[in-house]
Amino acid sequence: MCYSAQIQADYRKFVRTFGAIMDIGEFARLFFERAEGISKAKVPKAMEDAFADPQTDDERRIKAAIDKFNAGQTSKLEQDLFKQRKRLADAERTLKTKVTKAATESQRIATDKIGWTLTKLEDIQRTVPKARDSRIFPGHYAPVMVMENGQRVVKPMRYQCRIAGKPASYDVKYPGTYNARRDNLEGFWKPCFGHTHGVMLVDVFYENVSKAKMEGTLSETHERDENVVLEFRPSNGELMLVACLWSRWSAPGEPDLLSFAAITDEPPAEVAAAGHDRCIIPIRLENIDAWLNPDASDLAASYAVLDDKERPYYEHRLAA
Repeated sequence: MCYSAQIQADYRKFVRTFGAIMDIGEFARLFFERAEGISKAKVPKAMEDAFADPQTDDERRIKAAIDKFNAGQTSKLEQDLFKQRKRLADAERTLKTKVTKAATESQRIATDKIGWTLTKLEDIQRTVPKARDSRIFPGHYAPVMVMENGQRVVKPMRYQCRIAGKPASYDVKYPGTYNARRDNLEGFWKPCFGHTHGVMLVDVFYENVSKAKMEGTLSETHERDENVVLEFRPSNGELMLVACLWSRWSAPGEPDLLSFAAITDEPPAEVAAAGHDRCIIPIRLENIDAWLNPDASDLAASYAVLDDKERPYYEHRLAA
């Protein structure tokens, strides 16, 4: 599975590279609903930063919604910081007179939460980008390119697909729906495969792997079958055009949800050797329109695009 990815979060990359247009209405809806508390959308900082210098009225409205949300987050974080600093001071005062398990644990938790909160506050205020700003996890939003009326269009979508017509409870029942296995495209993913295809731009992807498998040792040599996170990067340094499926979910009284899943296949030898059994599928640039314009009556053509994938060598290392 693609547990996490570092993406191109700035929609302008799609515009410059592929001549795509931005679905400004969907971006505005995403940020408005988040600012008003209608949704709890998780948006990577790089997606917000794409609107840091708005040029149009629509972009200025999006920037205002982002600023409103961040102001609210800052207020909550500052309140939490005050509480945790008080908790830490109380614990340290107790420890000066008597070492107790409760006070020691309270000191540890407060220290960890203070560090986390300060990092979050710094991220909100920071203007210099960092690599982690573009990293997404399941449940996070990312720009995805689709085809509408013959035009490549970029829409913000959640990285965990909820297929139209399925209950919202599927998010919990099927938590792995951020990836679509190739061998199940005509099963669980039948409503999307051959109908709604997309592309996500990815620089690097991350996978949880067994430490024993990565080291080529028996799991008995580890206290538990420990997991480590590996970073996989194409050795040619090129951007990956990752094949995706997407859906628009609607329900009475609920805001529409745009969401997607990355298609995964059997891994190349170097990924398998590193201990992982799946891999995303980067399609070729020349096949983008064929992929984004699927024909449900000719699924063989879509499979052919997946077969004709880019085959970079994936270098790996322990994720920072």
